[in-house]
Amino acid sequence: MGKGPWLDDDEQKAWRSYLLMHKTLETHMERHLQREYGLSKSDFEILVNLSESETGRMRAFELGRATQWEKSRMSHHLTRMEKRGLIQKVACDSRYPEIAITAEGMAAIEACAPAHAARIREFFVDVFGPDRLAVLGEVSDEIVDTIRKHEGNDCPPEVSGNC
Repeated sequence: MGKGPWLDDDEQKAWRSYLLMHKTLETHMERHLQREYGLSKSDFEILVNLSESETGRMRAFELGRATQWEKSRMSHHLTRMEKRGLIQKVACDSRYPEIAITAEGMAAIEACAPAHAARIREFFVDVFGPDRLAVLGEVSDEIVDTIRKHEGNDCPPEVSGNC
């Protein structure tokens, strides 16, 4: 489908603009979470997944699937979050514990989520506008589908992480 092995000037400019936008937005959002709420992007990602779970609990492998993190990264980060009182490991029928959001973790996500959403709206949603945002969503799903097919992982776009 491509024209050749190299990107032309317009393709290169678009790619680099995307990379700069992504890095700038992500860095800004991370700094805001850290400065205002004492949470890392990783803390936020785990707390969001747990807070959106029906029970406020997930197994570590489910969190790994949702975040697309390696097992060792997940284990180390959960240990750090547990020491800070944001999550707790709860014994269950299985050999491996469930990861549960604590009251402190829920308070942290409830405190920062409105400001985080407002920044997403200001720096992303409002800049795109509804029509371009819809196109971005469609194109993003197509890119994810293309990568999953390339990797032999044909899961539907509504499934978080790897199937």
